[in-house]
Amino acid sequence: MKLEAHPTLIEEAEEKTSLAKMVDRAKETCKYCRPLTPITCTTGCDVWNLRNELRKLYAKLGNPDFMKNLLNTLKNRRRLKILEMLQNERHSLVKLQKKLKKQGYHHSQETILTEYINPLAEAGLVKENNDRYHATTLGCEFNSLIGDFCVIEELLPPHSECYEEKTIETLSEGSKTYKELKSVIPPKSLSRVLNRLQEANLTTKSNENSYMFYYKTKRNSDQEKLSPTEKRVYRNIPEDGITAQELTDQTDISLRRTYKYLRKLRGKKLVFRRKRPRIYILTSKGSQVAKLLEEVHDLVVQFEKAHHNLQIGI
Repeated sequence: MKLEAHPTLIEEAEEKTSLAKMVDRAKETCKYCRPLTPITCTTGCDVWNLRNELRKLYAKLGNPDFMKNLLNTLKNRRRLKILEMLQNERHSLVKLQKKLKKQGYHHSQETILTEYINPLAEAGLVKENNDRYHATTLGCEFNSLIGDFCVIEELLPPHSECYEEKTIETLSEGSKTYKELKSVIPPKSLSRVLNRLQEANLTTKSNENSYMFYYKTKRNSDQEKLSPTEKRVYRNIPEDGITAQELTDQTDISLRRTYKYLRKLRGKKLVFRRKRPRIYILTSKGSQVAKLLEEVHDLVVQFEKAHHNLQIGI
């Protein structure tokens, strides 16, 4: 990470010090600073630049679509390449065009500006000064995630409402039924979103549309006369339910006979059945994407906290 003027902050950035420590150093520097005139702060102070950058980012965070726009911006290989170019150097459009051309990207300056630079700037990752562009502090931090986002670009749609990302984040909390996901994702989009995630091998689902599970009722089995086989079947039904196939495996009774005795136990009010709906879970690849999305969210939260800490301390 590279800041503009203050040597101590630049040194700290080069050592990859955490954002929180950068803010502490900035507050300490400002505490003992005695500028000759107030305008010195706004023209030559790197602490003021950092504070101003965080303030502008904080204003963007007020937009409810900020995270959606940020994710859509990052799901673009060429934007990520430009962000990487701007991490350590300032570049004009002319220089960017030449550097991109060397890497096989042939674009007009207008295309570079409208399709790549402007979205990065809107997301708070790039800023302009005297017709030259460079990465913001947030943009520098995101450079460490660039390699992973190149993979995500291939898995998730680049121009979307980010329902896929929201579904992945929801499933990272644990398996969910279709009904539970409908409370998070608009129903008219959910089927398409789930199909896309499954095709990308990010989620999977139970094999059947639903499972029939058998449970014990609260009725006392001692009040009923049970055959030895009925007792055997009844004893092997756990509190959290079981499928007929699983019960067959445990009792070593054929599936046909298992159903027969389950019907008898149901007739005696000792067993009831209930459908369990299809559930959706993350694959190992989906879990990796969920972790990356969590890192993005945590990084944004860090910058939000840094804004508060810097404003309070100065």
